[in-house]
Amino acid sequence: MTATPRQLVLDWPHAPSFAREDFLEAAGNSQALKTILAWPDWPTRTLMLIGPSGAGKSHLATIWARQANARAVDAASLTRDALGELAEAKALLIEDADRSGADEAALFHLVNLARERGVDALITARAPPDAWGLRTADLLSRLRLAPIVELGAPDFELTQAVLVKLFNDRQLAVDPALIGYVALRIERSLDAARALVAALDREALARGGPVTRAMAARLLRDEDQQAP
Repeated sequence: MTATPRQLVLDWPHAPSFAREDFLEAAGNSQALKTILAWPDWPTRTLMLIGPSGAGKSHLATIWARQANARAVDAASLTRDALGELAEAKALLIEDADRSGADEAALFHLVNLARERGVDALITARAPPDAWGLRTADLLSRLRLAPIVELGAPDFELTQAVLVKLFNDRQLAVDPALIGYVALRIERSLDAARALVAALDREALARGGPVTRAMAARLLRDEDQQAP
């Protein structure tokens, strides 16, 4: 049997948009969105944004950082040498504060400096501070003072809406039934949705045809087989 010819596919970068208009509001994130957009009328100078991977923390944090003109720093790469410059910022976004490798002393001093200088700060993490396994008791006590805003994992409706937007962004026309089929089977994560749509786009381009349910089923089956 003759194999279906495949076209050469150039893997152009397709970065996700973190613009406000691209944040899809749903039951699991509406309260967090409302709270973040209420800045600068927060109850305290520091808020903590908590949610599982792929829930939209980076998108929501980026919306706030642009609004507040905040300096962003990844907690895992934070060093004490950078504290002076960071503390001069008018607002701070500290991302993934629960990631391993973070310098607890540097994070403690940065949180203290922000508090002393009246700097607004948004801290993102996957879980509340008590679940991070922190060794620095003073850091834990400081972080416990920050009110927590939670993002839930995307539900079925949000997953569908995200898939529609991702396909539209790539100018891919797909059957609505395929959207529902994928949304029922995919991991409830915005990152997983982006990865699958990108894979379907590449496969459709290589085959020179539309995205099909059979194509999606094969990719989802391959993902299941590769899972540990």
